[in-house]
Amino acid sequence: MCGRFTLTVDPGLVARRFGAPPGEGGGTQPRYNVAPAQTVITVTDDGVRHLEQMRWGLIPSWAKDPKIGSRMINARAETLAEKPAFRNALKRRRCLIPADGFYEWTERAGRKQPMRITLRSGEPFAFAGLWESWTPSAEATPVRTCTIVTTSPNALMATIHHRMPVILTPEAEAIWLDPSIADPAKLLPLLVPYPADEMVAYPVSSLVNSPANDSPQLVLPLDVA
Repeated sequence: MCGRFTLTVDPGLVARRFGAPPGEGGGTQPRYNVAPAQTVITVTDDGVRHLEQMRWGLIPSWAKDPKIGSRMINARAETLAEKPAFRNALKRRRCLIPADGFYEWTERAGRKQPMRITLRSGEPFAFAGLWESWTPSAEATPVRTCTIVTTSPNALMATIHHRMPVILTPEAEAIWLDPSIADPAKLLPLLVPYPADEMVAYPVSSLVNSPANDSPQLVLPLDVA
């Protein structure tokens, strides 16, 4: 799964990287410990790309109880086209979720050790995401929520966890966001493990275990020798 990530780069850089207008829903502060149920930056495309804030944890439009979102922070690539909660979003409501790293926990010396995983280049990237609009009541304002798609691990991630988030190449990002594409046969092949040799992982402080902690200290490499 993917349960925490970071987006520490300048919002203007995020806008330029993903071809969206600057200052439009991109946030203003670096995020060192993004957690489920928090607001995240997404990229959508209705013919023009937009940066948009959504709540992490997808609530299907037909849901009666918003608590279902806590169980839908991730969506398995292998079953997107089958699951009622995701199959329509796969066709019509896809998004990118910008990040510059994510966390996963592995066993080390009998305890859970948090690891931060980034691209070797250090550049921001995009998770494949899906989004939905959920309305609590007829009079309420719709709430947009999202989920991160996961897949099987590459060789690097296999040493840490049995799943990894789908990181899209820039070429795959364009296809994933294309509003004219609704055929799962054209979309599902994009949802593959990112090349392991283009990624790095390193241990970080256990302070990341608490979503209340959100500071630059969380992304510093930990000396575990």
